[in-house]
Amino acid sequence: MTRPIAPSSRVAEVIELLRRRGSKAGLASMARYAIPSGRAFGVSMSQMKVLSKKLGADHRLAAELWASGWYEARMLACLLDDPALVTAAQMDRWSREFDNWAIADTACFALFDRTSDRWRMVEKWSRSPREFVRRGAFALLWGLTVHDKAAPDAEFLKGLAVIERAATDQRHWVKLAVNMALRATGKRNAALNRAAVASARRLAGATDPTARWIGSHALRELTGAGVQGRITRQKPRPKQPRSA
Repeated sequence: MTRPIAPSSRVAEVIELLRRRGSKAGLASMARYAIPSGRAFGVSMSQMKVLSKKLGADHRLAAELWASGWYEARMLACLLDDPALVTAAQMDRWSREFDNWAIADTACFALFDRTSDRWRMVEKWSRSPREFVRRGAFALLWGLTVHDKAAPDAEFLKGLAVIERAATDQRHWVKLAVNMALRATGKRNAALNRAAVASARRLAGATDPTARWIGSHALRELTGAGVQGRITRQKPRPKQPRSA
C-alpha cells in the first residue's frame, strides 16, 4: 500500500493560485463538455499550461497535486511530472482514479506516452472493465501515434489487434477513443494506413453496431483525399535494422 504524501507548503500555494484563477464561467464550460465540476475551480486549460511553464517539471509536486483530488491540480500534475520518473505502479494508481475523459486523455497525451511502460499499459488497460481506464488505453495509443517517433510499425500493428478486440464496447467514452486510436494509427504512414484501412473494413462489416460505427467512421477518413494526400507526400522512413 502506498503511503500518503504529506503535502508541502508549495502544493498549497499552487492550489490557491488555481482557486484564484477559477470562475463560474469555467465551471459551466466544464459541464458542457461532461467534465465533473464538484472538485474543480473552473480554470481553463490555457491558464494551466501557462502555470505549468512557470512552475517547471517537478515529480514530487506532481504527486502532491494529484493526491489533492482537485481536477485542475490533477491536470497540472500531468503537465509537471517527469516521465522518466513515472513508474508502472504510478500509472496504474492514477488510472484507477480517472473519472472523466479529460483527465484520462491529458495524463496519456501529456505524460504517460513518454514513459518506459507506455506500450505495456496499452495492452493491460485495454482489458480493464473500468470505463476510463479502458479509455486510457486507447488515448495512450492515440498519443503514441504522434509522440513515439521511433516506435516500429509492429507495435502499432499490435495496437490494431487491440482496437479490433475492443470495438464492441458500446460505452460512449471508450467507443470514441477506440475510433480515434484507429484513425490516428492509419495516419502515421502508408503501411499503417493500409493496415488500419483493413481493420476498419472488417469492423464496418461486423454484425455488432458499435464495431460498425467505429469501422465506417474511420474508413471514411482514412480512405479520404485529405489523409491519402498527406501520406503520399510523406518522406519514406529509413529501413530499421534487423535484430540479431
